Amino acid sequence: MPWKTVSPMEERMKFITEMDESDESFAGVCRRFGISRKTGYKWLERYERGGPGALEEPSSAARSNAKSLSDVQVDAIVSLRRKHPTWGPKKLRSRLATLGTCTPLPATSTFGAVLKRQGLVTPRRRRANGPRELTGLTIGERPNDVWCVDFKGDFLLGDRTRCYPLTISDFESRYLLACDALRSTKEGPAREVFERVFREFGLPEYIRSDNGVPFSSTGIGGLTRLCIWWIKLGITPERIEPGHPEQNGRHERMHRTLKAEAAHPPQYEPVAQQRAHDRFRHEYNDIRPHESLGLRTPASRYATSRRTMPNQLRSPEYPATMEVRRLNKSGQLALYGSKILLTRALALECVGIECVGDEISDIYFGPLRLGSVNSRDKTTLKKGPHRIRAAVAL
Repeated sequence: MPWKTVSPMEERMKFITEMDESDESFAGVCRRFGISRKTGYKWLERYERGGPGALEEPSSAARSNAKSLSDVQVDAIVSLRRKHPTWGPKKLRSRLATLGTCTPLPATSTFGAVLKRQGLVTPRRRRANGPRELTGLTIGERPNDVWCVDFKGDFLLGDRTRCYPLTISDFESRYLLACDALRSTKEGPAREVFERVFREFGLPEYIRSDNGVPFSSTGIGGLTRLCIWWIKLGITPERIEPGHPEQNGRHERMHRTLKAEAAHPPQYEPVAQQRAHDRFRHEYNDIRPHESLGLRTPASRYATSRRTMPNQLRSPEYPATMEVRRLNKSGQLALYGSKILLTRALALECVGIECVGDEISDIYFGPLRLGSVNSRDKTTLKKGPHRIRAAVAL
């Protein structure tokens, strides 16, 4: 007598019946049917949720494919890709879902197949993943906790002048606050950009930068006049390690997109280049879906800061454990009966002095440790790591 073949559906229904009628333990029934307890629970849950029909395994076949799409669907995908040549299938699908111009909406893999068939995919070399840790840096959990700033690499315009794009972005939401085509990296033009951004969006808690001008110097604490201004506004500057741009990776990734969409090729003169930057900033903030944001836009995540820009600057405040002294007009500190030169950039500013040993004192400007002084060598400031003191009230 030939063996009767039992279908998977019949096997699962038999398992459900055994569970209802048998006094055997759940684990024992699963062993008898040759399945794990996890699979047994899955079958029971499906049956309770949808009856016998829910026990059928869903088909693994693709719901759509590039060859079955209508001309209208293909045209919508190709048209959007040509408009945004750096967008991948996920971004294109999310944007078309918002526009409603490609219905029914194909799967993401189908978008990729369409782009490949149309010759719109350029293979690129896979890059090794760098470290993702932000060692010693603040992890912004809300908008305006941390802003990232940098000058994108300069490039030559058509009129032979050089463009230095200054960019400012919010760490948490990726919102691009500024993208200004400046003619140099000097402090004056950069400060004008920051003043405008501070008045429009408020103040962040921290500003993260690299170690280049005008954000940092080779002097004590890496202080620059721009950095001192931030501190007097109540903003703590922090810097990535030299040679480690991945510590500001989100901002660097935005620069790659900026170069592809607004600077390649460059415009003829600065005004036209700034218009290209403005268009890019609008698209980046309000239109372009970001995979790291769950295919939402930065504008949907960002909110302006509650800390408004003050009309008047004030000196940093220090804890009661510190002695506060004002430098002279040459940037010298009177300590231990001697004058110690700190930096002319801090002329007439107040610093905090914290005793950390019988003969050693740490010198702070706001939250930044500038170095230490030994009472036996009164004229020398020993530079140390630019440590941030979290307890300092600004």
